[in-house]
Amino acid sequence: MSDGWRRLGAPIDARDLFAAEQAALMATLRGLAPADWGQEAVPGWSVHDLVAHLLGDFYGRLGRDRDGHRGGPAPAPGETLEGFIHRINQEWVDAHRRVSAAALTDTVDLVGGQVTRFFETVDLDRASLGVSWAGADPAPMWLDSARDFTEFWTHRQQIRHAVGQETDPDPRLLSVVLDTFLRALPHTLRDTPAPSGTQVQVHIGGPAGGTWTATVVEGRWSLAAPDAGRPAARLGLDAATAWRLCTRGISPATAFAGARVDGDRQLAEAACRIVSIVY
Repeated sequence: MSDGWRRLGAPIDARDLFAAEQAALMATLRGLAPADWGQEAVPGWSVHDLVAHLLGDFYGRLGRDRDGHRGGPAPAPGETLEGFIHRINQEWVDAHRRVSAAALTDTVDLVGGQVTRFFETVDLDRASLGVSWAGADPAPMWLDSARDFTEFWTHRQQIRHAVGQETDPDPRLLSVVLDTFLRALPHTLRDTPAPSGTQVQVHIGGPAGGTWTATVVEGRWSLAAPDAGRPAARLGLDAATAWRLCTRGISPATAFAGARVDGDRQLAEAACRIVSIVY
């Protein structure tokens, strides 16, 4: 593993879960009623729009990493990464509003299966697309692929919520989502000064949860250092709060108000600003 990647913690292997996630997505889409496609899934986007966005993610991954395709839009002069991504996502969604829900579903089924097969065979140790919210550019493929897994899972939950369904409780999938999201912790704390050896711990309860500890090592926060006794701050969240916080379904202030906090509240509050999407 590259020394620059060690601070991200132990590698995650999500390869075997893409098939289950794709099957769950298709079951959700094929179970939608016609009126469900017009429900708002995220601010400004309907279920139809969000499914079109997922299809765009699928095509982008295959084109870039499987097929070596280098065409497509580029950032405008002075455009930020966030602005560029939001712009091209919206352009894609706008173009697909002419596509029927049935045609969109069939295409997502076809192309999503190809994405699943691609991820099942990737080399997790090679360098890949940067993950800006983790401060890794390039990022290891294990993080890049796990990042895509979290995006697919999150969008499926947003579709479920839009039509009145609860979050999928399957801990096999959610545990990997949460583990990936928490790799943003060192980057979240990057501007939070603390003495060498200081530790901040985030604990997420429930069967899909776990504990992640960031430590100051040579002036940088890292998930690679071993635990060293009592952390300076400990932030406790339930799983539902944690994934919504990391995807900005709820604000840091709302999450912190319901969190369990021990030790230094300023450090815990800094950890609660975690975000694991391009935002």
